[in-house]
Amino acid sequence: MSTCASASLELSEPLAATAATATTWLLLEQNGPWGAHALGESHLDAAVGEALDAAAEGTGVRVALIRRPGRHADCLPTARHEVIVAHTVPGRGWVRRAQVADPAELLGLDFAALGAGDHTSFGAEHVGGPVALVCTNGRRDRCCALLGRPLAADLAAAGHSEVWEVTHLGGHRFSPTMLVLPYGYAYGRLTAESAKEVLAATAAGHVVPRWSRGCSGWARPGQAAEHAVRLATDETAADVLTVTQRPDGAGRWLVSVVHRDGRAWEVDVVEAFSEPARPESCGRAAGTPSRMDVLSVRGV
Repeated sequence: MSTCASASLELSEPLAATAATATTWLLLEQNGPWGAHALGESHLDAAVGEALDAAAEGTGVRVALIRRPGRHADCLPTARHEVIVAHTVPGRGWVRRAQVADPAELLGLDFAALGAGDHTSFGAEHVGGPVALVCTNGRRDRCCALLGRPLAADLAAAGHSEVWEVTHLGGHRFSPTMLVLPYGYAYGRLTAESAKEVLAATAAGHVVPRWSRGCSGWARPGQAAEHAVRLATDETAADVLTVTQRPDGAGRWLVSVVHRDGRAWEVDVVEAFSEPARPESCGRAAGTPSRMDVLSVRGV
């Protein structure tokens, strides 16, 4: 049976510039089953979930639920919930964490400040290696369950990194997908071997462009430009490139990419649409998803 992931792979749909955009991630531990819209369909109080979603609207913060890999039948309520907050704009990133007894406590956070990169002294600084977040929510898309859950279990069993299942990273058709902290790069079409390579590279302060969907801290044109510069220069250091984009007509952007060492490039990016039509998610009608094409990369 065909899936959205198999169709995307067969059509060689590019991974680059498909990462969900979020300057800051707010990740809340919630055990038990998740529905398609997990913030309102889980053991988390639905009113709290909806309020968190509303508080994040327009701030750059993306809220998601996480849980440890394993079986997720109906279970006892979580006594204390792990919370991870991560700002993923390169050069200004941080990861903080805490535990809360009641998720409603998070409604007291300043979401605008979090989105702008001010952690407002929440929790304590994350100490340790990379944090891997694998999308596994089969109620949202079956590819995430069929492909994501085995990957999360394998990585957890290997014990090389801290591993969580997460409700939604976008881009089901690129399953299995994984977001890696502290740098906020999303990856797609991973195997157990390539995921472990990504985590080892992250621990060393690098990214792996081959499977990268982009850094969530940048909007999609910036993701495309950064990826193009990495390919042109073989640069893999995670935190050395910054981007600034400006519109250049409808569906077109000029993006400035600057290296920490002073080198700079101007990248011409245009929005296009993938043909032929394919399902962007299992069970949905076929469509022509937007993609970001790089027309030129010029040193300046």
